Amino acid sequence: MSFNPMSAIYGGVVGARNALYDWQVLRARSLRGPVISVGNLSTGGSGKTPFVILLGELLKGRGIRFEVLSRGYGRKTRGVRLVEPGGLARDFGDEPLLMARRLQAPVVVGEDRYEAGRFAESRFGPQTHLLDDGFQHRGLARDFDIVLVTPEDARDRLLPAGRLREPLRSLRRADAVVLASGASPDAFPIADKIVWRVRRGIVPQNIPERPVVFCGIARPQNFLLQLRTAGIDPVAEAFFRDHHPYTEKDVGDLLQLRQRSESGGFVTTEKDAVNLGGYLDALAPLAVVPVKMELADAANGVDTMLRVIEERRRRS
Repeated sequence: MSFNPMSAIYGGVVGARNALYDWQVLRARSLRGPVISVGNLSTGGSGKTPFVILLGELLKGRGIRFEVLSRGYGRKTRGVRLVEPGGLARDFGDEPLLMARRLQAPVVVGEDRYEAGRFAESRFGPQTHLLDDGFQHRGLARDFDIVLVTPEDARDRLLPAGRLREPLRSLRRADAVVLASGASPDAFPIADKIVWRVRRGIVPQNIPERPVVFCGIARPQNFLLQLRTAGIDPVAEAFFRDHHPYTEKDVGDLLQLRQRSESGGFVTTEKDAVNLGGYLDALAPLAVVPVKMELADAANGVDTMLRVIEERRRRS
């Protein structure tokens, strides 16, 4: 790979910031309840949201009370807010809304996740906190750090030349590394880490004939590949940037594309359905395809995580 001076500068800044936390010059603040962080190394597309939903479902299965703490990327509001499941993406962010709807559990958004956690504890008590996209949010202390990696991460470069927010060596901070999208453990420096494997798939139902596929996600080609693997061959495609808030013009353009393509309807993702808001019915018939993520040996994985958390909190 060619040398990129901007990536080198970015890497230097990231390294200096991490060193300040490692040396405890900058100190992380702690909440009363245990914090489980779910994050990644790259910008978007690794499956953090489906994994948070999966982890939340596994905790619910154990009778463990929790809420999700999220930044609320893309929202137009500021400060700490409790997500209203029936609300709009512009107020809470698309992924927090999706998590609130799928998990039927509290989701709190806030730029400062510590303050969001304090708000949650004032409302719900010191229960377990799931920290969404938390690997780089080092201002909040965590009891267990989970990092998802993809095959692309192993050969990618730091921002702005690539998608990586941190170098691969940052995985030394992780407790568990989740191999997503077929990532190989040999490609990452994780010899002493807990390694989990996940399988991510889609659950297509009621797909219209000759569908137009559209989405605004980080890696749309992955969604397209999953559809084709499931035997769904779109007659036309329309891609938008990640977290795209749909407008009346977008809906009109999609309807024109459907007409030109002689399509029987649309297919999109759950996140896009959230971002469509009140325009959802205008695109009927529309199949919203949920993502399902499965963790191999999930019971043992959760047992290990809870044991590590209990041991750490007992020592602290």
